[in-house]
Amino acid sequence: MTEIFQSFLLVAATEMGDKTQLLALVLALRFRKPWTVLGGILVATILNHWLAAEVGVYLSHHLSADVLKWILAATFVGFAVWVLIPDRDDEKAHESKWGAFATTVISFFLAEMGDKTQLSTVALAAKFHDLGFVLTGTTLGMLFSDGLVIFLGERLTRRIPMRWVHRVASILYLVFAVLIVVGGSS
Repeated sequence: MTEIFQSFLLVAATEMGDKTQLLALVLALRFRKPWTVLGGILVATILNHWLAAEVGVYLSHHLSADVLKWILAATFVGFAVWVLIPDRDDEKAHESKWGAFATTVISFFLAEMGDKTQLSTVALAAKFHDLGFVLTGTTLGMLFSDGLVIFLGERLTRRIPMRWVHRVASILYLVFAVLIVVGGSS
């Protein structure tokens, strides 16, 4: 359960203010079908994070524990810095003949490629060596964060400054990096 909780917490915090969260808001506003958009995000996230978790588990089996520990610690420190750099809304929902669900799955899957949350999933799977728990946690984290903007949208962003959300996410990444190094295991 630790794997699920930590994966959920990191991805939920990281997704706040991320370009894919902004994409979720754009899609929800464009299609006016919040449950369909959330369903598309679910499918895209499972596919995308499953691939990322597979890579993480593979790395954990092919790198020594000591090398993996330092790579993961450096990765989490890098994420701590990266999450402080806000994303711009450069993803636009294009006109589509495929409808809300297919448009969401395709655009969200592509937008998530190389994103902080996808790379976090690689690192978390390498750390925990457990594809299923990490995939569950990261998917729930994505659905939580994106569900907030889909259903609460603008009201939420007026009350919670994004800079504070990014700072909390950054601190979480630093804590993970320290725990990896101090704990002595990946």
